[in-house]
Amino acid sequence: MSIRKSVALILGGGRGTRLAPLTSIRSKPAVPLGGMYRLIDVPISNCINSGINRIFVLTQFMSVSLHSHIRGSYSFDHFSGGFVELLAAQETPHASTGWYQGTADAVRKNLEYFDKPDVEYVVILSGDQLYRMDYGKLIDYHKTVGADVTIACIPVNRDAAKGFGIMQAGEGGRVVGFVEKPQTDIALGAVKTVLNWIESQGIQPKGREYLASMGIYVFGRKLLREVLLGANHTDFGKEVFPATIQSHKVHMYLFDDYWEDIGTIRSFYEANLQMASDSPTFEISKADAPIFTRPRFLAPSRISGANIQQSLVAAGCFVSSSATISNSIIGIRTIVGPNVTIRDSILMGNDYYEHDRIHPSRPIPMMIGEGSVIEGAIVDKNVSVGPGSRIVNQSNRQDTFLGHPICVIRDSIPVVIKNSILGPSWNLEDQVPS
Repeated sequence: MSIRKSVALILGGGRGTRLAPLTSIRSKPAVPLGGMYRLIDVPISNCINSGINRIFVLTQFMSVSLHSHIRGSYSFDHFSGGFVELLAAQETPHASTGWYQGTADAVRKNLEYFDKPDVEYVVILSGDQLYRMDYGKLIDYHKTVGADVTIACIPVNRDAAKGFGIMQAGEGGRVVGFVEKPQTDIALGAVKTVLNWIESQGIQPKGREYLASMGIYVFGRKLLREVLLGANHTDFGKEVFPATIQSHKVHMYLFDDYWEDIGTIRSFYEANLQMASDSPTFEISKADAPIFTRPRFLAPSRISGANIQQSLVAAGCFVSSSATISNSIIGIRTIVGPNVTIRDSILMGNDYYEHDRIHPSRPIPMMIGEGSVIEGAIVDKNVSVGPGSRIVNQSNRQDTFLGHPICVIRDSIPVVIKNSILGPSWNLEDQVPS
């Protein structure tokens, strides 16, 4: 089977500046998701569910927590031959600097790890997207059409097209044009796809006349080596694909299911809360394609007299009486005090219970204190919220100073920094300057 001759490379080294302050202390793929997962769990789980059990994760910036999570989450038995291997940026005899200069450069600097005779196909993935895909079908398509390279793509409208690499479809789904983030009418017109062609693939375009690269690629191993060593290209979208479509058979693989590029605080916030809805577009609990993560062996959550609606409550939580939680995600080990109100918010939880550690400098317990109100916010891990506090962007500010030590507003969403301590009656409107 082709899938047994495949390896996956997950690119997890980007800075993720648009996702700050969540990425100020961790790499983008290490950002917590859905109360108990991390973003990196999504592509790794897709690989495992697809039958790919040789997985490399390429890391670079702020990767300590990512490494710790992967080591504690993914262990294969000796008989499967599977692994999830971390490849951190490093200086080698073949590279003057260890830092990756782009996606293609990151893969080039790690060729020696997967350029093996028993590898026929290399699947290249991003580490910061939310979706489900059977990569086995992708590889089968790649073989069936006789492609040298296959790029997974999704239909988008004109406005969204400006943020992606856009492909133009030729006969039989061959890529005949590729423009990275086209901004002008001329650039957009050059890669506009005929709607009839999209319909012919069994997809209703609904005004989506552009085909965006999902950052998911299949290469034959030998060709990938040839492309990367034959030029100094550093990025797949900007350099490799515009050159490769002229000399090789590059095909597109159409995908029309849920897919979200977690690139901003707003997209992260909305994707998380969507999972808590009554009809989520991304169903996190799917028996035939589960999302795997680190086993923590926590007890079930204890809930006493609270009013909880349209929310996800992870394991190990304590929710006190008279608390009101709606349209929210409550992460692992969260302690919610009496009469607390949490609406439209994401609480990432805690790394440990406070009684397990000694915190002489933490005068307020690591919990959501009595009578506090949290609305439309993201609260990072290990935060103490004093009684009577208000984390509410009442004046609807869009952005505040990114260097604030306790709370930052981005895309109108307050984000409380990891390990912060909010004193009694702490009020966002008074404490966070514009």
